[in-house]
Amino acid sequence: MVGVDSILGTGMPGAGKSTVTRLVAERLPRSARLGGDEVNAMIVNGFVWALGEPADEAERQVELLHRNLCALAKNFADAGFTPLIDATIPSRARLEFFRERLGPRLLFVVLAPGIEVCRYRNTIRDPAERFDFDGYERLEADMRREFGDTGWWLDTAGQAADETADRIVEWATRAPRMGA
Repeated sequence: MVGVDSILGTGMPGAGKSTVTRLVAERLPRSARLGGDEVNAMIVNGFVWALGEPADEAERQVELLHRNLCALAKNFADAGFTPLIDATIPSRARLEFFRERLGPRLLFVVLAPGIEVCRYRNTIRDPAERFDFDGYERLEADMRREFGDTGWWLDTAGQAADETADRIVEWATRAPRMGA
């Protein structure tokens, strides 16, 4: 049995969040995968991506996304499922937003294969799923500065996605909880 209520997987675009959270979910007896991209896709008209313009609307929509992910995660956890949240979390304030809503049994995992690996993985994606992003250096620096001492930073550059998923499942059974 997993020793956490929720697992939040983050990383830069191309880090493997979607793939790994799906594989972890498949390994757990009762689980739900909550993808930030899929929740954002529920907005039919008026969507502004996180770095889009106008900036105030982009920020408002990021907060809406995070509130929706937390609400879904809480509902699934309350029903006995382990939710696996796939979202880019760039700052401690955003991480605290999740922690405040999901509690101390939140397992925070940062997939950190490095910038070049993320860029390469993006190039081999299906063209419809590629993500044009040129802010890797800044995002990596921000993430390390903001919460480099929090959660489990997992260098996945030399690992297959299955191996990464196995490690996360193993760690989830014995992981220290945020705020504990």
